[in-house]
Amino acid sequence: MKPYYEQDGTRIYHAHWIEALAGLPLMDCCITDPPYGETSLDWDKAEIAWLSGMDRVISRTGSIWSFGSLKYLSWLLRSNGMAAWRQAQEIVWEKHNGSNFHADRFKRVHELIVQLYKRSTSWDEVYKQPVYTNDATARAVRRKRRPTHTGHIEAASYRSEDGGPRLMTSVLFEKSCHGYAEHPTQKPLGILRTLIEYSCPPGGTVLDLFAGSGSTLVAAVASGRTGIGIELEERYCEIAARRLSQKALDFGEGNCDSTPEKTGITLHSGSAIPSTSEPERIEAPKE
Repeated sequence: MKPYYEQDGTRIYHAHWIEALAGLPLMDCCITDPPYGETSLDWDKAEIAWLSGMDRVISRTGSIWSFGSLKYLSWLLRSNGMAAWRQAQEIVWEKHNGSNFHADRFKRVHELIVQLYKRSTSWDEVYKQPVYTNDATARAVRRKRRPTHTGHIEAASYRSEDGGPRLMTSVLFEKSCHGYAEHPTQKPLGILRTLIEYSCPPGGTVLDLFAGSGSTLVAAVASGRTGIGIELEERYCEIAARRLSQKALDFGEGNCDSTPEKTGITLHSGSAIPSTSEPERIEAPKE
């Protein structure tokens, strides 16, 4: 299939993901944001069948990150596609604003992101580079024993320094792209870059099955990787191509501005065959 856009190994395909996966080489990781199926919008039909085809696309040491609500991810993690995958971890993206579809519920200012890796691969073999922030508070920690549920270790102690490295927590705050987004569900470059740096080796390739306005690809190129994006709507392919062509890699995109320097993030080193069935779709329950 001819790419809609191609430059230095980064490509956009204007197609359905089933069609576009044919002939793609193995990817180092996938970071994607499928429709959750939680609104009445025509395009928002929860899609989970994509996971069934990913075992043939992701490398043995690669992994998948999928954005989603708790409801959507519960569908995904119970789908047939999980037969080839294990859940590694989940993180929470905390936004500066959020949605409130119901006046009698807490205002939702977060989304979940779940990581999956292959059942045929041990976690030790999966590529990962832990991410640190330089905001540790000076303190001495003395530990006599590990909690019983994690097994016994000998006594140990360590001392941290002000501003020193601290392992990033599983709750990541990042401003949403509200007011600047060119796609209804556009994700900020900062959180995408964090996931890419953690899961994709330098020079590797990141896949996004629902590319939208191309944020995953922009973040991949900014991180020294290449990206493959698949998008069904041509208007968003055009937006993504423009963003990549203009090299919008300085993160100067309004509330999407999140370079590692500005967030204090320090990164420490540590042929596909598509499904022939129709996409699996499920309607969100009416509430």
